[in-house]
Amino acid sequence: MQSEILHIKNMVCNRCIRVVGEELTNLGLQIKSIELGTVLLEKPVDEGLLEKIKKILLENGFELIDDKKSRIIEKIKTTIIQLIHHQKEKASSLNISDFISEELGYDYSYLSNLFSSVEGTTIEKYLINQKIEKVKELLVYDELSLNEISYHLGYSSVQHLSNQFKKVTGLSPSHFKRLKESKRKPLDSV
Repeated sequence: MQSEILHIKNMVCNRCIRVVGEELTNLGLQIKSIELGTVLLEKPVDEGLLEKIKKILLENGFELIDDKKSRIIEKIKTTIIQLIHHQKEKASSLNISDFISEELGYDYSYLSNLFSSVEGTTIEKYLINQKIEKVKELLVYDELSLNEISYHLGYSSVQHLSNQFKKVTGLSPSHFKRLKESKRKPLDSV
């Protein structure tokens, strides 16, 4: 029997995986595998069940992705989030454009143009925003120095990180650290 793949928007963390898994299981579906942005079901679903899936996903802040271009964009976002927030690879030692191109199996210029045309921002700006959210998280946890954070996220220097942080947030990292969590955003709204 053939399986079915569901591509899901806003599925960006382990909690998201758990919620989607629980909701689909509650609908009586058998899941072969589940990872960020993708669920592989044991067997295909009919239109009626697909509508129930869409409804339950929307109620939980997710969305079923139907077209190929949207799936590619969501995969770009998921790849960046995994890289920055879940350290799939060491961010400091990668050429990001090559990494994304290899992960998705498309030429980077195609991916970049597609992302920009649909999202209204560049992959690079999306990546920077994700990095800044990770910096915020690490500053709040107060376990690493700014120098360690800079190295961990692939910045050329603490000054580069500080300048980018201030450009994006309007605050220096040290000022942000004093403000704590009031300035953090959920990953799916970055």
